[in-house]
Amino acid sequence: MSAHFRSSIRALALGAALGATPLGLWVSISPAFAASLAQDKSVVDAAKAQGIVGEQGDGYLGFVKGSADAATTAAVTEINAARADTYRQTAAKTGVSPDAAGQAVAIQLQARMPAGQYFKPLGGSWVQK
Repeated sequence: MSAHFRSSIRALALGAALGATPLGLWVSISPAFAASLAQDKSVVDAAKAQGIVGEQGDGYLGFVKGSADAATTAAVTEINAARADTYRQTAAKTGVSPDAAGQAVAIQLQARMPAGQYFKPLGGSWVQK
């Protein structure tokens, strides 16, 4: 593993450990978009608490039970799109792949998720923390 890759992973991990969202670490966003993401986050947080949505090992949200209502599905889609953009930007700036950036964030998100929520490791099945 190169020193550049290790420092990039540490930066991702540090930001996640400090409570920054993957989006907040690297992207400057408009207030309107931030408000929209805050609303989406609220919907997703409620769905996580109900066991409908969980974090995946690739750094994206997924549906624990296969699907959800339209509002939750739209919120997950928006957040995942923002995360994908963030992982691409991180890759361009740091030299890690977007997949590696997502996986590094997923490790940190899993570590700080509350008991009762769901995580799906790479190649695995949903597990309740």
